Amino acid sequence: MSNRIILNETSYFGWGARENLVPEIKKRHFKKVLLVTDKTLMDCGVTDMVIKELDGNVSYAVYDDVKPNPTITNCQEGIDFCQKENADVIVAVGGGSVIDTAKCIGIVIRNPEFYDINSLEGTADTKNPCLPIIALPTTAGTAAEVTINYVITDEENVVKRVCVDPHDIPVLSIVDMELMAGMPKMTAAATGLDALTHAMEGYITKAHWEMTDMFHLKSMEMTYHNLEKAVSKDKDAMINMGISQYIAGMGFSNVGLGIVHSMAHQLGATYDVAHGIACSLFLPYVLKWNGEASKDRYRAMAKAFDLDTNGKSDEECVDLVVNAVRELETKLGVPQHLSELGVRKEDFEIMAEKAFKDPCTGGNPREVTKEDIIGLFEEAY
Repeated sequence: MSNRIILNETSYFGWGARENLVPEIKKRHFKKVLLVTDKTLMDCGVTDMVIKELDGNVSYAVYDDVKPNPTITNCQEGIDFCQKENADVIVAVGGGSVIDTAKCIGIVIRNPEFYDINSLEGTADTKNPCLPIIALPTTAGTAAEVTINYVITDEENVVKRVCVDPHDIPVLSIVDMELMAGMPKMTAAATGLDALTHAMEGYITKAHWEMTDMFHLKSMEMTYHNLEKAVSKDKDAMINMGISQYIAGMGFSNVGLGIVHSMAHQLGATYDVAHGIACSLFLPYVLKWNGEASKDRYRAMAKAFDLDTNGKSDEECVDLVVNAVRELETKLGVPQHLSELGVRKEDFEIMAEKAFKDPCTGGNPREVTKEDIIGLFEEAY
């Protein structure tokens, strides 16, 4: 048996790191940039911080119609625009939705037989690396800039298509925490809790191994101790969160996740709930439930949080970890019950059926049924 690690070719980190963008574009001899972003980032001036680097240096066109939960139609519009502009590199400026859209555009440009996008779900047999992508994340959570995953909503069937493809990883990531500094507090909290979910699910997933354990435990430690301060705009904490979420991505991208994400995907597809909010809502419930199968791993997670495990049983360590997550979420003010989001109980069965079929479910450490997932939806209500 062997374990595989796929990471970025090159990444830059630091406040103002976007200064490396144009030199890297020129070094790689790219001629035309497709800048993928969203209207919110355009309106609040974050994308302008990157555009100022490009102006006068590189030819570019802007596609800014990315939705918070990008759809197949959204991506196909981006693909058509990219072809029209004849871009040879994509610069993605945004959170997970923007970078995921860029990945989908890049994959289909080089593998046009997948234009329907539904056929990309799971591990599609693409033949060619995507159009080169340079990713500049504006949130500290998804780590899309270092992962081989992207998620697109099939609006017709009301389901998220989870795509896993080594051909989609950006050739270059620029983690410039200054681009993250303008996040609203709830966005910073939600995306940070998404990073925590990545680290915690990745640490207990079936495929975990020594190298990914190292990434996940370090990310847990950094997120737990920095997220609250980062939400309050502490610069050092924001820098640490930018690094922490990337580290989590280095891990989970290579070993998978679990049913927190399977359930969160359905909440996003059905109710258009932000992904970080959906993950944070389900995280404590699923952590408690998965403790039955992986309780031996919770002691190390508790230690990453600097919790006192002396004299504690494995079961008590599970409760320590779950309670710590709940307390952090309470401090951050994120929703902790589905009823707060207007979710209808009558949707539980169909959402559970789709969650059971979600590609993330296979990595969950505890074997799960559709009925188990319905039970977790009900507990979280």
